[in-house]
Amino acid sequence: MIRLLRIARREYLAYVRTPGFWLSLLLLPVGLSTIVIAPMALNHSSPTPRVAVIDFTGEHLEAAVARALAPTPGMIPRAVLAPNPPQPFVSPADAERRIQPYMRGAKLLPDGSPLEAAAIVRPEGDTVAVAFWSRNIGGGAGLEGLINGAIGREVRADRLKAMGVDQAALDRVESLAPDVSDFSPKAASGKVELADQLPAIAGLAMGMLLWMVVLTGAGMLLNSVMEEKTSRIIEVLLSSASVPEIMGGKILGVACVTGTILLFWMSIGFGVAAVRSPQLAGALASVLLDHGRWAYFALYFVGGYLMFATLYVTIGAFCETAREAQTLLGPMMIIMSVPPIFMSQSIGHPDAPLLKTLTWIPLFTPFMMAARSAADPPMWEILATGVLMASVTALELWVAVPAFKAGALATGRFDIRLLFRSLARRAGP
Repeated sequence: MIRLLRIARREYLAYVRTPGFWLSLLLLPVGLSTIVIAPMALNHSSPTPRVAVIDFTGEHLEAAVARALAPTPGMIPRAVLAPNPPQPFVSPADAERRIQPYMRGAKLLPDGSPLEAAAIVRPEGDTVAVAFWSRNIGGGAGLEGLINGAIGREVRADRLKAMGVDQAALDRVESLAPDVSDFSPKAASGKVELADQLPAIAGLAMGMLLWMVVLTGAGMLLNSVMEEKTSRIIEVLLSSASVPEIMGGKILGVACVTGTILLFWMSIGFGVAAVRSPQLAGALASVLLDHGRWAYFALYFVGGYLMFATLYVTIGAFCETAREAQTLLGPMMIIMSVPPIFMSQSIGHPDAPLLKTLTWIPLFTPFMMAARSAADPPMWEILATGVLMASVTALELWVAVPAFKAGALATGRFDIRLLFRSLARRAGP
């Protein structure tokens, strides 16, 4: 045990003393905030799109679209209407022919800006037909739905007026909106409040946190083992410590590195929340303490990290170069792309059959069970998935010990036969 801790300390200090560790420590919130801020910055930095409404119905639908595009107070406009051309359009076909150069970018509007989209509206029986043109196949950043919705509302209002419904009645109907409140038997007061939603948010955050730690720790473990194998340091370690001690020390050391970064910023975040909103900080603390949720998260966080770390450190022992490591890790990266897709659905559908099924697949168990914590899974499910995860980890360790030694002492390219021979010797009498 002493040797394991010494190896862990050596591994930890080897990373902490590097500039990369301190850059990661300082840049973590920058990376996380960029995910949130970048879409808003993109919207604000992009020029306001110009759109044209070419109306052949005579119902002045341009005014309805202009109202829909008008910005709310403090917000930039979604789009602005382009000026009418000096030479009017004579038909829908003429309009389509004349706007196509603008869609291709061959022509610009009089103010020098490009035309982003155009809606050509023509009568069609009792309603209208809209031909929507856009510079992009994607529909002009949501402009199609915005313009078509405004035209549809105006057409319906005009038809209702023609049927004798006065404007005051139309305005009252337009202003009507239901007062919706969410209720659930799992909510403390029946009505769903923020405090009731925090467990689901915390579960999703814990699952995503584990996912980030696994991806970060994978690179560290692989690089550490490959570097020591190439420099023959691993042979020196094997002569003074057992394989479980070496593997355990490396896994523990890298866990402390990632844990240092996470605990540092989590402490700052919780401290800021405590100062700015003590009630929110108290609610977050109660989420972790109620129903033993902290132990629930610890079970899947520690178990999940150990399961993946054992796999990665074993793979690293068989790799001489980063190219070999990438080849072996390719399938794992594909598997690791699955949890974020389904974890995001756990807030609204924690008991969905597909999510429940994924919890019984060991590679997905720690992520999905953390994300489903708000659903309060039954104790038998927690125990069963915990035992399954522990069994898989134990099997990995049983395979990893001889595989790590065989791979660490091997030279040359990765040979799968070497792995199977080491397992056969382990399973033999």
